Amino acid sequence: MLDRLAEFFVFGFVPLVVGILAVPELSVAAEKAVRGEVIYRERIALPPSAVLSVQLADVSLADAPGKIIGEQTVKPAGQVPISFEIKFDPSVIRSQMTYALQARITVDGKLMFISDVRHQLDPLTDAPQTIMLKMVASGAEPAASVFGQLWVLDYVDGIGAITAPQATLRVSEAGKAGGSGPCNTYFATAKVDGQAIAISGIGSTYKACAPEVMAEEKALFDALAKAASYKVDAGKLAISDKDGREILRFSAAS
Repeated sequence: MLDRLAEFFVFGFVPLVVGILAVPELSVAAEKAVRGEVIYRERIALPPSAVLSVQLADVSLADAPGKIIGEQTVKPAGQVPISFEIKFDPSVIRSQMTYALQARITVDGKLMFISDVRHQLDPLTDAPQTIMLKMVASGAEPAASVFGQLWVLDYVDGIGAITAPQATLRVSEAGKAGGSGPCNTYFATAKVDGQAIAISGIGSTYKACAPEVMAEEKALFDALAKAASYKVDAGKLAISDKDGREILRFSAAS
């Protein structure tokens, strides 16, 4: 009888131990962070209601808004230099994509400072980042008003009114521009400084269309390359050359 009890405990206990050891440990998703500080040159103290927003975005597509990978809001912002830390999942980062930091400071909901040039980076780097902001002129049309909106082409110098095929433009805070031409998808680099704008490095796909459509597209690309200033008013975007002559006109897409 004792032998049979001993056999029961030996052979009954072992599976219990094995079962406990076989339970997998809970895994925690890997996490990465981009750290740094935001500064500006003006010797101005921020009011207590100032809010800083910093975003890490995938800005690979010129004709679409940046895809937000991670962001942080600092409220109240305090005073510069303002530290930030954006946590994100490193598994979403792709080596062939382009990433940038973009930041803004608002006061009572109104834009006061913004990053007006692209701050490109490798999100997986451990190097601290410094984002330089520029003050938005008081009483002036904020330069940010051109950003993020999809603009539909109404008029181009050398051709006149454009109705079809539809052409578009989008300018991002990360320093990219692009959209759909009358025939091809195009992309470019954009530098916006106040009401000044410069578009360079225009490239496109290589689809061939009817000669009149290709002429419209060439006129669009030529005009974009001559862009020197812009104005946004009542849902309209007007772009002028260095002599102040209007060469492009767009309407905000609904």
